[in-house]
Amino acid sequence: MTKPFRGVINVDVTQSVPDWEPYTQPIAPEGTPNVLYIVLDDVGYSAMEPYGGLIETPNINRITQRGLTYTNFHTTALCSPTRSCLMTGRNHTTNGMATITEAASGFPSSNGHIPFECATIAEVLGERGWNTYVTGKWHLTAEDEMNMASRRPSGRSGGASSGSTASSARRPTSGTRTWSMTTIRSSRRSRRRRATT
Repeated sequence: MTKPFRGVINVDVTQSVPDWEPYTQPIAPEGTPNVLYIVLDDVGYSAMEPYGGLIETPNINRITQRGLTYTNFHTTALCSPTRSCLMTGRNHTTNGMATITEAASGFPSSNGHIPFECATIAEVLGERGWNTYVTGKWHLTAEDEMNMASRRPSGRSGGASSGSTASSARRPTSGTRTWSMTTIRSSRRSRRRRATT
Protein backbone atom coordinates (compact mmCIF):
# COMPACT_ATOMS: atom_id res chain seq x y z
CA MET A 1 0.00 0.00 0.00
CA THR A 2 1.43 3.41 -0.96
CA LYS A 3 1.93 6.09 1.67
CA PRO A 4 -0.38 9.14 1.48
CA PHE A 5 0.98 12.52 0.40
CA ARG A 6 1.52 14.64 3.51
CA GLY A 7 2.83 17.80 1.86
CA VAL A 8 0.94 20.95 0.91
CA ILE A 9 -0.11 21.86 -2.65
CA ASN A 10 -0.96 25.51 -3.32
CA VAL A 11 -1.35 27.55 -6.51
CA ASP A 12 1.98 29.24 -5.74
CA VAL A 13 4.86 26.81 -5.56
CA THR A 14 6.56 28.99 -2.96
CA GLN A 15 3.60 28.30 -0.67
CA SER A 16 3.71 24.53 -1.32
CA VAL A 17 5.52 21.89 0.73
CA PRO A 18 6.89 18.75 -0.96
CA ASP A 19 6.72 15.32 0.66
CA TRP A 20 9.56 12.97 -0.26
CA GLU A 21 8.80 10.46 2.49
CA PRO A 22 6.83 8.03 0.26
CA TYR A 23 9.93 7.70 -1.96
CA THR A 24 12.59 7.19 0.69
CA GLN A 25 14.26 3.80 0.84
CA PRO A 26 13.60 1.72 3.95
CA ILE A 27 16.31 1.71 6.60
CA ALA A 28 16.87 -1.24 8.91
CA PRO A 29 16.47 -0.40 12.61
CA GLU A 30 19.56 0.34 14.70
CA GLY A 31 21.16 -2.85 16.00
CA THR A 32 19.63 -5.02 13.27
CA PRO A 33 21.71 -8.22 12.93
CA ASN A 34 23.51 -9.28 9.78
CA VAL A 35 22.11 -12.26 7.90
CA LEU A 36 24.69 -14.49 6.22
CA TYR A 37 23.99 -17.63 4.23
CA ILE A 38 26.97 -19.85 3.48
CA VAL A 39 26.18 -22.60 1.01
CA LEU A 40 28.81 -25.26 0.38
CA ASP A 41 28.21 -27.37 -2.70
CA ASP A 42 28.88 -31.11 -2.82
CA VAL A 43 29.82 -31.39 0.85
CA GLY A 44 28.47 -34.19 2.99
CA TYR A 45 26.43 -32.97 5.95
CA SER A 46 28.50 -34.75 8.59
CA ALA A 47 31.90 -34.20 6.95
CA MET A 48 32.78 -30.95 8.77
CA GLU A 49 33.70 -30.47 12.39
CA PRO A 50 30.66 -28.40 13.51
CA TYR A 51 28.40 -31.30 12.54
CA GLY A 52 30.52 -34.04 14.10
CA GLY A 53 32.82 -34.69 11.13
CA LEU A 54 36.57 -35.19 11.01
CA ILE A 55 37.40 -32.24 8.74
CA GLU A 56 38.69 -29.39 10.90
CA THR A 57 37.06 -26.07 9.98
CA PRO A 58 38.06 -23.49 12.64
CA ASN A 59 36.58 -20.48 10.79
CA ILE A 60 33.24 -22.19 10.17
CA ASN A 61 33.30 -23.35 13.81
CA ARG A 62 33.58 -19.71 14.94
CA ILE A 63 30.68 -18.68 12.71
CA THR A 64 28.44 -21.50 13.96
CA GLN A 65 29.27 -20.69 17.60
CA ARG A 66 28.23 -17.03 17.13
CA GLY A 67 25.02 -17.62 15.17
CA LEU A 68 22.35 -20.17 14.40
CA THR A 69 23.16 -23.63 13.11
CA TYR A 70 20.34 -25.51 11.43
CA THR A 71 20.53 -29.27 11.77
CA ASN A 72 17.30 -30.44 10.11
CA PHE A 73 17.31 -29.27 6.50
CA HIS A 74 15.85 -31.48 3.77
CA THR A 75 18.06 -31.23 0.72
CA THR A 76 16.90 -32.02 -2.79
CA ALA A 77 20.41 -33.37 -3.58
CA LEU A 78 20.65 -31.00 -6.55
CA CYS A 79 22.19 -27.55 -6.72
CA SER A 80 19.51 -25.23 -8.15
CA PRO A 81 16.53 -26.81 -6.34
CA THR A 82 18.27 -26.74 -2.95
CA ARG A 83 19.38 -23.14 -3.40
CA SER A 84 15.89 -22.06 -4.43
CA CYS A 85 14.48 -23.68 -1.26
CA LEU A 86 17.05 -21.90 0.92
CA MET A 87 16.39 -18.55 -0.75
CA THR A 88 12.58 -18.68 -0.63
CA GLY A 89 11.69 -21.09 2.16
CA ARG A 90 9.44 -22.94 -0.29
CA ASN A 91 9.42 -26.35 -1.89
CA HIS A 92 11.60 -26.62 -5.00
CA THR A 93 8.70 -27.60 -7.27
CA THR A 94 6.73 -24.57 -6.09
CA ASN A 95 9.77 -22.54 -7.13
CA GLY A 96 9.79 -24.06 -10.64
CA MET A 97 13.10 -25.75 -9.78
CA ALA A 98 12.42 -29.48 -9.87
CA THR A 99 15.85 -29.82 -11.47
CA ILE A 100 18.93 -27.72 -12.20
CA THR A 101 18.12 -24.67 -14.32
CA GLU A 102 19.84 -25.82 -17.51
CA ALA A 103 17.75 -29.01 -17.50
CA ALA A 104 14.44 -27.15 -17.18
CA SER A 105 11.65 -28.77 -19.16
CA GLY A 106 9.12 -25.95 -19.48
CA PHE A 107 6.53 -27.59 -17.24
CA PRO A 108 5.21 -25.59 -14.25
CA SER A 109 7.27 -27.35 -11.56
CA SER A 110 10.40 -27.48 -13.70
CA ASN A 111 10.63 -24.29 -15.75
CA GLY A 112 13.75 -22.86 -14.07
CA HIS A 113 12.04 -19.57 -13.16
CA ILE A 114 11.31 -18.70 -9.52
CA PRO A 115 7.80 -17.19 -9.71
CA PHE A 116 7.04 -13.69 -8.49
CA GLU A 117 4.93 -15.14 -5.64
CA CYS A 118 7.98 -16.92 -4.18
CA ALA A 119 9.93 -13.95 -2.81
CA THR A 120 13.57 -14.57 -1.95
CA ILE A 121 15.00 -13.70 1.43
CA ALA A 122 17.00 -10.93 -0.31
CA GLU A 123 13.75 -9.34 -1.54
CA VAL A 124 12.12 -9.58 1.89
CA LEU A 125 15.16 -8.14 3.68
CA GLY A 126 15.63 -5.42 1.03
CA GLU A 127 12.07 -4.19 1.61
CA ARG A 128 12.95 -3.81 5.28
CA GLY A 129 16.17 -1.84 4.82
CA TRP A 130 18.93 -4.43 4.54
CA ASN A 131 21.58 -4.13 1.84
CA THR A 132 21.85 -7.48 0.10
CA TYR A 133 24.31 -9.12 -2.27
CA VAL A 134 25.44 -12.54 -3.33
CA THR A 135 28.92 -13.76 -4.21
CA GLY A 136 30.10 -17.05 -5.61
CA LYS A 137 28.05 -19.66 -7.41
CA TRP A 138 24.41 -18.75 -7.99
CA HIS A 139 22.93 -21.42 -10.31
CA LEU A 140 19.38 -20.05 -10.13
CA THR A 141 19.15 -18.14 -13.39
CA ALA A 142 17.03 -19.57 -16.16
CA GLU A 143 18.92 -20.06 -19.43
CA ASP A 144 16.72 -17.60 -21.30
CA GLU A 145 17.75 -14.87 -18.82
CA MET A 146 21.50 -15.51 -18.81
CA ASN A 147 22.53 -12.73 -21.18
CA MET A 148 21.31 -9.38 -22.44
CA ALA A 149 20.54 -10.83 -25.87
CA SER A 150 17.92 -13.20 -24.47
CA ARG A 151 14.54 -12.80 -26.11
CA ARG A 152 12.06 -13.17 -23.29
CA PRO A 153 8.71 -12.35 -24.98
CA SER A 154 8.83 -15.22 -27.47
CA GLY A 155 10.30 -17.85 -25.17
CA ARG A 156 13.83 -19.14 -25.08
CA SER A 157 16.56 -17.41 -26.99
CA GLY A 158 17.99 -18.93 -30.13
CA GLY A 159 20.95 -20.58 -28.45
CA ALA A 160 19.31 -21.78 -25.24
CA SER A 161 18.02 -25.20 -24.39
CA SER A 162 14.41 -25.83 -25.27
CA GLY A 163 14.05 -29.09 -23.41
CA SER A 164 15.53 -31.19 -20.67
CA THR A 165 18.75 -33.11 -21.17
CA ALA A 166 16.79 -36.34 -20.87
CA SER A 167 14.25 -35.46 -23.51
CA SER A 168 14.21 -34.14 -27.04
CA ALA A 169 10.75 -32.61 -26.54
CA ARG A 170 10.35 -29.23 -28.21
CA ARG A 171 8.60 -26.25 -26.69
CA PRO A 172 6.18 -24.51 -29.06
CA THR A 173 7.38 -21.03 -29.93
CA SER A 174 6.19 -18.25 -32.16
CA GLY A 175 8.80 -18.25 -34.89
CA THR A 176 11.83 -18.75 -32.63
CA ARG A 177 14.13 -21.60 -33.59
CA THR A 178 14.75 -24.11 -30.80
CA TRP A 179 17.38 -26.77 -30.19
CA SER A 180 17.78 -29.74 -27.92
CA MET A 181 20.70 -29.82 -25.45
CA THR A 182 22.46 -32.44 -27.60
CA THR A 183 22.35 -30.14 -30.63
CA ILE A 184 23.65 -27.20 -28.59
CA ARG A 185 26.55 -29.17 -27.17
CA SER A 186 27.65 -30.51 -30.56
CA SER A 187 27.26 -27.02 -32.05
CA ARG A 188 29.44 -25.51 -29.30
CA ARG A 189 32.07 -28.24 -29.80
CA SER A 190 32.25 -27.62 -33.55
CA ARG A 191 32.54 -23.84 -32.99
CA ARG A 192 35.39 -24.43 -30.52
CA ARG A 193 37.15 -26.70 -33.03
CA ARG A 194 36.83 -24.07 -35.77
CA ALA A 195 38.15 -21.37 -33.44
CA THR A 196 41.27 -23.38 -32.56
CA THR A 197 42.15 -24.39 -36.14
